[in-house]
Amino acid sequence: MTMTGQDTAGVRALRGLEDGRASVRLRAAMEVGAAPDPRGVGKLVERCAVEPEFFVRDMLTWALTRHPVSVTLPALLVELRSERAQARSQALHTLSKIGDRRAWPAITRELLADEDDEVARSAWRAAVVLVPEGAEAELAAVLATQLGRGGRETQLSLSRALVALGEAVLPVLRDAAAAAGGRRTRTHALATERLLRDPDAGFEFAVEEAKRIVALGGSGREG
Repeated sequence: MTMTGQDTAGVRALRGLEDGRASVRLRAAMEVGAAPDPRGVGKLVERCAVEPEFFVRDMLTWALTRHPVSVTLPALLVELRSERAQARSQALHTLSKIGDRRAWPAITRELLADEDDEVARSAWRAAVVLVPEGAEAELAAVLATQLGRGGRETQLSLSRALVALGEAVLPVLRDAAAAAGGRRTRTHALATERLLRDPDAGFEFAVEEAKRIVALGGSGREG
């Protein structure tokens, strides 16, 4: 059986994903995405798990979004159970870009509370994209268990995810701000609520304001 010119180019592009030069891998991912072939999905997903360069990983995700969801979705869902943190994180990122809500049941509490910050952050972003209508409050309650976690970038990611859920997050934020769950949790909850009320406030300002309120023993609300 002879290969067509297109087949040959596709095979060459997939081989390019293994090249030691990032520029070649980037170009290869672009080529695979420009001429989608379901036979290459497995290789793209496999490469996502080990690719060291962010901009190449982003192009791999783009290439995957160019393929039929019927092929990419099953492969990505398998990656969510990988022992490799980058495989889980990149699969979640790609699922958020595809936006197919059939992936929602796979966004488990375990992923939303993954011990790896990058995986958890990717799970939060994917969750707010995929959450079914009417399940926002339930998701907010799970995300609220992560308040106070990590450094600035991790906390900002969680705040953005919670704010994206809208008014459904207010009850859990207020509970977290009022509870004796620790200074970090209360501060993060108050800062997130401020961002929900005033998106232009900026995260740093919201955090500093929340710190002052917590130091004074308040909850940020009167009555």
